[in-house]
Parts: sequence; C-alpha cells; structure tokens
Amino acid sequence: SDCQWDEERVVNCSFAGISTIPEDISQTAVTADFSYNNIKTFMCADGRNEGWMVKHLNLSNNLISELSLTTCRNLPVLETLNLNGNAIHTLTLDIPAPAPGSKKYGEVDRLLPALRVLSVERNNLNAVPRGLSLLQSLQTVRLSSNGIRQIELNDFQNCSQLKDINLQNNKITKIHPDAFRDLSKLQVVVDLRENALTTPLPQILISLNFFQLEVGLSNNAW
Repeated sequence: SDCQWDEERVVNCSFAGISTIPEDISQTAVTADFSYNNIKTFMCADGRNEGWMVKHLNLSNNLISELSLTTCRNLPVLETLNLNGNAIHTLTLDIPAPAPGSKKYGEVDRLLPALRVLSVERNNLNAVPRGLSLLQSLQTVRLSSNGIRQIELNDFQNCSQLKDINLQNNKITKIHPDAFRDLSKLQVVVDLRENALTTPLPQILISLNFFQLEVGLSNNAW
C-alpha cells in the first residue's frame, strides 16, 4: 500500500487516498492512522485470525456512515478508537443474545475488552449508541457535535469505569434525572455545553460528586 511504516509498529496511512483498509497491515502494528481518506466501511472481522495488536486506531475524517463493532473479536488490546469527522448515523454495539439451547447461551461476551477511549465527534448520531456498557474498560466517551436529542436512563447504565463524558454541541432537550447516578468514577467532566436544555437540572447535579467533577452547562437555552 501507499502507507508509511515505522518498524511495523506505527502505520501512517493518513491522506493516502485509500478507500479500504490495506490487506498488508502488519498484525504487530501498535498505532494505525487511516484518517483523511475515502473509507466508507470498516469491518473488524477481516481475516486477521490471530488478532490485530493495534492499541490506537484512527479512522477519523473518512466517509463512514454505518459501523458495527459487534464483530470486533480480533482487536483484543485496542485502547483508543477515533471515529471523529465521519457521517456515522448508526453505531451498533449491542451483541444479540444467543438463542436458548445454543452453546453460547448464558455466556457473556466481552466487546473490545481493553477499549478506554471512544471518540465519535462531528458525526450524525441522533442518540447515544446502545450497548456502551459492553465496553467494560471504557473511561472516556466523546460524542460532541452530533444530533443527540435526549439522554435516556439506560444510555450510560453499567458503564462503571466512565470518568469523562463529552456531549457538547448536540440538540439535547431532555436528560433523565438518574442518567448519571451510578457513574461513581466520573471525575473529569460531564460536558453539556451548547445544547438545547431549557430547565435547570438540580436532581442530576445533586447526584454527582462535585468534589471531583466539573460539569459544563453554558450556552443552553435557559
């Protein structure tokens, strides 16, 4: 491919004019940058049978509109996933429950077990992706500059490791009072600036730990 290599540890395919992930990417690459290309689809299960050892994957500023992470079984050490600046309107995380009687019934799948940072800024999401709780190591989720309209009770439920949530510059008008209640490790910021909130959120704020947490609420409709 036209990518640049650094001893097979860093792969730089940024501005390479590619429309698909090259097949000759080394499984030993730790950092892979595919930003600013014409990639429309990304499939985790692409034939790398033994697992791809990439820790930092950059797919920002491409043409991806739909993405499913449910098949990502070959990225066991991925820590950061950058999807900023695409056209994503559907991001699937949920794993369909196995049918009763099947060999996998009752088992709990671990999706991207090492992922700490998921960044999906400047896309076309109109809701928080379902299934974030399956990302058991997730600490930071960045969803700014989308079209998210409300925060439901279950959007961040069981995301026990979350420390930082960025929801700036969306169209949020409604937040469930208990949406952030069980996120005991939040310690950086809940960023709700530049949304469409019209009423104060005392119940939500009371449930958060102000000794550790910064909450951004400026530039709303109130």
